[in-house]
This record gives sequence, structure tokens and C-alpha cells, in this order.
Amino acid sequence: MALAGTVTAWPAVGSFAAVAGTLVLARYVLDYRDRPGATWFLGVLLAQSVWCGAYGTALLTSDPTVRVALEQVVWIGTVWTGLAFLAFALEYTGRGDVVSGPAFGTVAALGVVATALVVTNPLHGAMWTGFRLDPVFGVATATYVLEPAAYLTIGGATLAVTVGVVLLVDTFLNYGPLYRRETAAVAVSALPPGFALLAWAGGVGPIPQLNLAPIMFVPHVALDAYAFGRAELFERDPTTVRAAERTAIDDLADPIVVVDRERRVVRYNAAAGAAFVADVGTDPLDAPLTELLGVAVGDDGDPEPATIESTVGGERRTYAVSTSTLRDPSGTHVGWTVVCSDVTERERRRQQLEVLNRVLRHNLRNDAGVVHGYADILVDRVNDDATRDMADAIERRAAALAALGDKARTVERLIDGERPQDVDVTACLDPVVADVRERYPDADVALDTRAAVTASLSKRALVAVVENLLENAVRHHDGDGVERADGGAWARVVVERADGTLLVRVLDDGPGIPDAELEAVEAGEETDLSHGSGLGLWIVHWAAGALGADPTYADREPRGTVATLRVPTDGSRLTSR
Repeated sequence: MALAGTVTAWPAVGSFAAVAGTLVLARYVLDYRDRPGATWFLGVLLAQSVWCGAYGTALLTSDPTVRVALEQVVWIGTVWTGLAFLAFALEYTGRGDVVSGPAFGTVAALGVVATALVVTNPLHGAMWTGFRLDPVFGVATATYVLEPAAYLTIGGATLAVTVGVVLLVDTFLNYGPLYRRETAAVAVSALPPGFALLAWAGGVGPIPQLNLAPIMFVPHVALDAYAFGRAELFERDPTTVRAAERTAIDDLADPIVVVDRERRVVRYNAAAGAAFVADVGTDPLDAPLTELLGVAVGDDGDPEPATIESTVGGERRTYAVSTSTLRDPSGTHVGWTVVCSDVTERERRRQQLEVLNRVLRHNLRNDAGVVHGYADILVDRVNDDATRDMADAIERRAAALAALGDKARTVERLIDGERPQDVDVTACLDPVVADVRERYPDADVALDTRAAVTASLSKRALVAVVENLLENAVRHHDGDGVERADGGAWARVVVERADGTLLVRVLDDGPGIPDAELEAVEAGEETDLSHGSGLGLWIVHWAAGALGADPTYADREPRGTVATLRVPTDGSRLTSR
């Protein structure tokens, strides 16, 4: 074996420099071999170090037999560098199942076939023929004729690297800045040796016998080192994001169906399969959503109908259907995600409450009317003061029971819900104040509108809040007020706009709300030790929730209570007239 002079043998020096950089990088990667893709990345580094080391040694070897053997090792390194890079890209980007699947097994088998052809090439010449030394720059470069199998091998290795680069770039584009530096560096690192290999295989350039690919692994290693070191290639893991995307749909208990812009099913999770596909009997992929769910998605994304029913495990289930617009990374509308939330128990409770509510309201109204009528007759017929007082008490309690039935109706309407609508707040509350004033003519009740406001909200909920706060203030007034000379009931509803919100306050000069009343509502439940005397404050609490607000109560000086409702709203939902 004769060695060429090393002073002019810069191609060999470049190849060995690539080996040195690769081995140093491999040492650091060893500490992360438990991370997704790290083992295959080590495989890439091993294969490319074999490739570069064998070529550098071959350039310093003039013995024909040894030179051919080293060229065979170069080819083996070329084949497995590409395959290992593809496996790394698949596993690193969250597609490790592909690496362990039959598709990649077929690709690996082709790599084994190519390796066998390279090793046995002296026997059949299927890879190349006419091998001869053709020195340049003082190194033992060689010239030979590539056969179709060789071009297929190089093409396959190049394709494997290209697919790997595409996967990494896809990660770069879809996962945003989180993995941008790592994937960009690794993707770009494959370009210098790749282009150099293709140029050599195509005989492009003034020195076609010199394969610059091993030398081009120097910038390749530099970019990989950046990705591993500064950009923390294995510190951050794109497989986490990909797994989250996959399990975000697949692992949810609620049925989820993804449709394209033509409303055709492109994906559904296991829950949707169990709830709806069994009824269809065939795979609904590419079928219209209406065939699977009987739901139509409008251009505005609203589903029609909003609830559907299906038999799951022999039980009839009810689902509330909602949709969200699906957009690609560029913001283009590509379809909808249709979520079917199981509301069977909620609907069952709603129906039970609705029936119970209606029965109780009907009985309360009828029975309270009967009791009130007989009590009224007793008041007129009895002469005994004590008996008359008892009859009068019966009459008042009967009226209270009838009022309780009306409040139960308000609760039922709040449960039914109402979509927000543009409401002129003053026009909405004027009738409420007038009604309370009519029912309690001795009370001084007024509406103080300090800002004419139109807001997008539930009119039903706003009316319920103000009506019950006013009624609470007037009915429970003790006659010791400070706003009127006679101490009678006094209440004001104040409407204003503050900090971009609708502010509604109800003021009175009564004795204040008992602590037990507030404690029951704040605790969220009625108990033996803490309970209210009616539904009024509960209605205020529930209606305020429907408005997205929490009512607050404070003492008013010198006497009384200030109930405040701050309804959150943005500029598009709150306007002044």
C-alpha cells in the first residue's frame, strides 16, 4: 500500500475532518439516546463516518484491490446514511410507528439488497464496471462506469434523504417557532453532501472522478452541531406535539368528526365510531356529514339540528352538536371540527326539572288560588279580630305561594337559555320598573339612566336580575327608610357605562339582606344551617351568570343595600346612542 503526499491531499484531509466532527457530535448525542429519534441519529452519524472515513482512506490508497474494497465501503455508507436519516426524521417528527411498520421494513430490505450488490459487485458488475485509478490533487481518485443498479441505489438514498428533509420542513412549518431552529438546521445540513453526491453521479464538474460528498459533510456536521447544541435538537420533542394532536381527538370521550369544506367526513375518533358508525354499517370516510349524523353545517358553521340522538350500547343517548372552523397554518379555511357532547344526563335532568316545575307551578297556582279565595271570604265573615288576623295571614301566605310559582316559571325560562341580542337597556328596564311600581303603589321606585346604552345580551336574564332585586328591596322594606319623610320603601335602578362595561345598580334604603340569604347563594347550596327564604336571590345569581357577571352586594350609607351587576362586554357589543 502506497500513500500519496498529505500536503496536497486536501480531499482526504476534508474527509477525515468530517469523520472527526461526526464522532465528536456522536459522543454528545449518546447522552440523549433515550429521546425519540436519537438512536437513529446516531445511526446517521455512524454511517456517514464510515462513508467519509472509507473515502478518505481510499484517497490515500493506491493498491487497486484495497482501493476497490474501500470504494465498496463508501457505497455501503452512502446507502445506510440515507436510510438512517429517513428513520430519524420519521421518529423525531412523531411517526415512529412507520419505522416499525411494514413500509419501512420494505425500504430497509431494499437497502440490504443494495448492500449485497455492492459487496458482490466484483462477481457480476451490476453496480459498476471498468474501475481504474485516476489520481488528481495527489490522491487516488478513481473512475468507473455506473450501471443502472448504481443509479437506482443513489436515487433511493437521495429520495430517502429528501423525504426526511420534507418531514422536518413540515415540522418547521406546522409547529411554528418552537422547533424552527432545530429542524431548519438539520434540513439544510443534508443539502451540501446531497448535491455533491448527485453531481458526482452525474459526472458534473471539471473533476468528475472526485466525489466531494464526504468533504461536504464538514458543513453538514457543523449545522448538526448547531441543531444539537445551541438549538437543543433533543431537548425539545416534536413528537409531543404530534402525539397531542393525535390524542386530542382520538382519546376524547366525546364523538368528534372532522369534515372538509364540502362537508365530507375526513376523520372521526373512536367515540364517533361507537356512537354513529355502527348505525351506518359502512365506513363513512368521504361520505357527507348528513349521512353520518343527519346534521348540516351552514356557511356560518352553525349545525342544524343542534342536538341529535343515537343508540350506544343499547341505550339512547342525546348529543349537543357544536362546530369549530378548521384552518391550516396559513389561516385558510379547510373544514370544520364537529363535536358531539353527550348531554343525555343533562337533558334528562332538564326534562325532569321541567316536568316537576310545571306540576308544582300548576298545583301552587291552583291551590294557592283556592286558599286565597277562602281566606278572603273568612276575612269578610268573621268578627273576631284574632280569627281575622289568622285569615289575613293565610291570605298573605297564599299570595306568597302564588308568587313562588311565578318565580319557578322564571327559573324554567332561565334554564331554557336565550341567545344574546341587541337590547336597548332603558327600553328593556322601563316596563320592569313600571310593573314593580304598579304592584307596590306605596313604594317610590324609579329608573335612573345615566347613559343610553344598547348592549348585546340576554334580555330575559337582565329583566330577571332587576325585577327580583327591586322586588326584594320593596317587599322586605321595614318602613324605617331614610330617603322618604314617611320612612316608606324607596329603590332606584341606575344604568351607566363604565370601563367598557354595562353597569346596573339597584339601591334601596331598607334593612339590608340577611346574612343567611347571601351565605346560601355564595355557598352554592341550601343547607339546614344556611338557607334562604325564597328563590329571589337565586334567580339573581343564575340570571347574572347567564349575563357573564357576578352580582355584588354592599351596604349603602346611611342605610340600605347597593346590588351591583357589571356585565362584561366589548366595544362591538356595547354602544351609546
